[in-house]
Amino acid sequence: MAAPKKGRRSPGGQGRPGRTLVLIMIAMVALVGGMFASGTSTPRLGIDLAGGTSFTLQARNQPGKPNAINETNMKTAAGIMERRVNGLGVSEAEVQTQGTNHIVVNIPKGTDAKQARQQVGTTAQLAFRPVLTAAAGTKTPSATPTPSPSASSGKKDDGKKGDDKKDGEKAEGKPSATPSASSTTQGRAVTSALKKGPSGTPSASGSPSAKPSGSPSPQPSTGADEIPAALQKQLADLDCSTDKARSQASEKAANAKPTDQVVSCKEDGTQKYALGPVAVEGTDVKDASAVFEAQSGQGWIVQMDFTGAGGKKFADVTGKLAAKVQPQNQFAIVLDGQTISAPSVSKAIPGGQATISGGFTQQSAEDLANMLSYGALPLSFKIADETTVTAALGGEQLEAGLIAGAIGLALVVVYLVAYYRGLALVALASLGVSAVLTYTIMTLLGPAIGFALNLPAVCGAIVAIGITADSFIVYFERIRDEIREGRTLRPAVERGWPRARRTILVSDFVSFLAAFVLFIVTVGKVKGFAFTLGLTTLLDVVVVFFFTKPLMTLLARRKFFANGHPWSGLDPKRLGAKPPLRRRRTTAPTETKEA
Repeated sequence: MAAPKKGRRSPGGQGRPGRTLVLIMIAMVALVGGMFASGTSTPRLGIDLAGGTSFTLQARNQPGKPNAINETNMKTAAGIMERRVNGLGVSEAEVQTQGTNHIVVNIPKGTDAKQARQQVGTTAQLAFRPVLTAAAGTKTPSATPTPSPSASSGKKDDGKKGDDKKDGEKAEGKPSATPSASSTTQGRAVTSALKKGPSGTPSASGSPSAKPSGSPSPQPSTGADEIPAALQKQLADLDCSTDKARSQASEKAANAKPTDQVVSCKEDGTQKYALGPVAVEGTDVKDASAVFEAQSGQGWIVQMDFTGAGGKKFADVTGKLAAKVQPQNQFAIVLDGQTISAPSVSKAIPGGQATISGGFTQQSAEDLANMLSYGALPLSFKIADETTVTAALGGEQLEAGLIAGAIGLALVVVYLVAYYRGLALVALASLGVSAVLTYTIMTLLGPAIGFALNLPAVCGAIVAIGITADSFIVYFERIRDEIREGRTLRPAVERGWPRARRTILVSDFVSFLAAFVLFIVTVGKVKGFAFTLGLTTLLDVVVVFFFTKPLMTLLARRKFFANGHPWSGLDPKRLGAKPPLRRRRTTAPTETKEA
């Protein structure tokens, strides 16, 4: 009989089971330590268990769209709102339509209600409009600009030059001196072609003011550049110094048709603009993401990728604007009627990419990217009602669910002790490890991805007790089958493992596949059930492979189990084992020497 090769390990790692147990214990200690280090010792609860805030949004018809409130647009708006709110990390938010013109949004406790309100209520209609003229943000009726843009040189140009320089500095990524704390879209837009010169001023800002007042302006005089008297009066009468005035101006500009010329305030109120028709629409933005730009010193920025058609529009319009002089070479980025940036254009910008930067915090950059990524709402909404939801009913249901779970666990324990006796200790220890891993991971997933534990998720965890116990039973029965065949415990543990392993993997794969499909096709609270079921199924595989199997290998070396004590659950007599298998000894044939 050949001797085993040195250093060769048997399947299942029976040679070093202690090392495997130490590794999983280290992982458990690390997870528990991380949980306490994060300052969170309990899972984040959903709105049905912890309460929260409920918003009721009422849809409003927009000018020129009297029949926009319909079932299709309401469902589209609800879907966009749900993706926006869940983009904040609120995985258990509930968004559903109510009636013909209302949407109800439920946010779990612990979420920034103000931030969520801005996300769900903001239309996020993005537009790129050429700047016709600009002025200081205060009301200046005595300084009404003349109809011809070429006549705005001289003293008026000097004033604009100073304002344009400020705008150029902000376009380079410098935050405003008076940022708007209420805005979630603080930022200025720049691209590689929107950069200013070393002095921070626009490259063509000195041209008009350098000429005598009577000399003609180099500005091309086209019909699109001429400013109607009514628009000039609107700009002169516009006062951007107060939040109320800026809000009214933004709402009016947001409700205007894309072909209309509008007036708009800068978000901090320091500038006001007369803007031409929409050149590039927000629907031409394919994707947006928040990125921290450390090399250029811009800080947090929002990168936008245009669609193929949008990239062509953007390149064409920026090419036309580059041939003009200040301020008509500026390009206003307007979000919901408010100008968040108006940088100058020095050349055409191909490639279908642009960057919004300047004055962003991480939160404001992520908020803006979140709204742009998931699209503009097809309708405008106003918050009709905001209430606080209590968790009284959910608490009662949770208590009943926990009692049911405790009863179920007790019955499982009684069954294991009565049927498997000593092996029940292995099962209970494995269930304890699984419970610790499940609890710590769900607690850590709360601040990490916004996972919230709701009632269906609790049900998923209770169902997982049966799935985990089933894996232990499969393995124990395989070991018993080997003992019935006449083998001792140590080889029975190793020979039974490959067969049990295949069965456990197939069973857990089916459970995980069902949880995955359920998570994909369902919405709302059912996702919590599917997520918990899938998580506990994966942890079942980890526990069986890295805890139960190595523990059984170690216990098989102990006399209590190895000798088949009646209370071990592995007594050969009780199991009706066959006589022990005996090895056949073979002797090597003797060689006879020829005389």
